[in-house]
Amino acid sequence: MTAGTLLNTASNAPVAEERPLEKALGHQVRVLRRERDLSVADLGAAAGISPGMISKIENGAISPSLASINAIASALNVPITALFAAFEETRDCSHVKRGQGVLIERRGTKVGHIYELLGAGIRGDVVVEPYLITLQKEAEAYTSFRHVGTEFIYMLTGEVIYHHSGLDYHLHPGDALMFDPSGLHGPAKLLKTPSTYLSIIVYPRG
Repeated sequence: MTAGTLLNTASNAPVAEERPLEKALGHQVRVLRRERDLSVADLGAAAGISPGMISKIENGAISPSLASINAIASALNVPITALFAAFEETRDCSHVKRGQGVLIERRGTKVGHIYELLGAGIRGDVVVEPYLITLQKEAEAYTSFRHVGTEFIYMLTGEVIYHHSGLDYHLHPGDALMFDPSGLHGPAKLLKTPSTYLSIIVYPRG
């Protein structure tokens, strides 16, 4: 394997955008051009760059030279740094140390289910809520959870009978369950406590 070769995971998720900087630069050029009521040809003429090249830059299809970027900035009468305003080098990451997750009040809290939120703040069109759920000795069975999205459960300790849409699943440590949470679900019987499991809930934002 040569240096720079990317290793793919087994995930079917689409590959991350290969030209994030070029896309952000092109987007910013287009925004600034339209704010000044300039056509692609107008900007090209002012910058000494062909309209076809301007279009490619705005579409993020090429990596323009520094001279071209400087010429476009001058034509738009903005500092060169303004063309990179839409680009963010950092990518979101949420790191929670053991035992420092945020305790969340949810419907199950009333029956002794403890919810510890393990991550938050990731932006995008999809919300991901990872919880560490603890069912203590005094916890009660509760099978009336219902919400949108997709839920994934991974059993860590203890033993429960988990109900989903009329069916029961006997979960031991290492068992996993993924389901449509719009159906009624929740732990129907607590066979060995304390029980802990990861619950990851995914749903569209807003």
